[in-house]
Amino acid sequence: MTRPDRRTVLLAAVTAVALAASACGRDSGEDQADQGEKVAQGKATGEITVWAMGTEGEKLSVLADDFMKENPDAKVSVTAVPWDGAHNKISAAIAGQETPDVTMLGTTWIGEFAKTGALDVVPPDFVREEDFFPGAWETGVVDGTSYSVPWYVETRALYVNKAVAAKAGVTEPPRDWDSLKQAAKDMQAKGGAEQGLYLQPGQTGSWQTVMPFVWQNGGDIWNGEQFTLDSPEAIEAYEYYQSFYQEGLSSKNRLDEGEQEPRLLSGEIAAIVSGPWHIGLLDELGGEGKYDVWPMPNESGDVTSFIGGSNMSVFKNSDNRDAAWKFVSYLMRPEVQVKWYDTVKDLPAVQAAWEDETLAGDELLKTFGDQLNKAKAPPAIPTWEQIAAGVDTELEKIAKGTATPANAAKAMQAQATSIGTGG
Repeated sequence: MTRPDRRTVLLAAVTAVALAASACGRDSGEDQADQGEKVAQGKATGEITVWAMGTEGEKLSVLADDFMKENPDAKVSVTAVPWDGAHNKISAAIAGQETPDVTMLGTTWIGEFAKTGALDVVPPDFVREEDFFPGAWETGVVDGTSYSVPWYVETRALYVNKAVAAKAGVTEPPRDWDSLKQAAKDMQAKGGAEQGLYLQPGQTGSWQTVMPFVWQNGGDIWNGEQFTLDSPEAIEAYEYYQSFYQEGLSSKNRLDEGEQEPRLLSGEIAAIVSGPWHIGLLDELGGEGKYDVWPMPNESGDVTSFIGGSNMSVFKNSDNRDAAWKFVSYLMRPEVQVKWYDTVKDLPAVQAAWEDETLAGDELLKTFGDQLNKAKAPPAIPTWEQIAAGVDTELEKIAKGTATPANAAKAMQAQATSIGTGG
């Protein structure tokens, strides 16, 4: 019998404690149809404690100060939490029933924490699903119920060295897998790049690069009843991924942090797959005007890329639930979303914010905005992080050629089925 890891044991303990406490906070007999209206009434009052990670936690006070000006009887206290310790900190807070009112959550964490019973349900009609990118909204939905609201989003696109592409005669974004492969070959053979397209060769987070190929090909991770990581569509996508390493178009060795940017700008690497944060990183190195951003190819005419970002959730045992939701709602105003982009460059989850000239007038950002309309997240299940770790391990074997795509897919499927959904 496989020994359960520390995280599994901790999750089980958190679940037991949180479910026992689930009657705290919101009245379990409250009519949900009236919740949104009740929360929206009047101004916020009292203290609202918020946890946020990384740069967002360090900068959120900018928006909190504006909120307090509108709500002078409210006080928003923000605690910045390092990303590397955030998951354990939230788990421990749930187990000890010492949670803040509001927390920022990575999109792949929603299913796990919702299943503990600790997250409050988003008040009906308080924020509108149709205001958000569809893929982003779905990250907060677990078993048909919304437990969080998208705050900011990101997706993946192709960053291409303009000079290399021009020298190779690659003048337009690839439309499908064949044209992407040909573009990589041409930029390597004719454009002088050592790598035509760098794809992450397995290891942590590589699923975010590879699963879009599965989705593009009509495959999926989970069909609502069982995992489908070994479907014919998925295996074909893994074979396509592996071909870049077999044909010498991408390195089998993962680049360290900070290596991609100078190599892309120098032309050593013709193209990379990454998110919107790379615009700022490349521009800081003097790369403005030297690269372009292209959408991912669309093999099936459906989903083309991965959607990520972070959401905002309110804890069920919050002492100031209505004010907490008022603050979350404030963060979703289009004009506030635009200000947040100006502050930290996080892309708005609210579609109306993209109409502002700050974003609409930027062609690079427009590519990401268009991509977000055709992007997808993994299933919102409690065990996804564990399953993803197994997928990453098998993807490394595919990239390095130590496992066939079919065998790796079989291993992914077996691991995921063994772990289950945690439901």
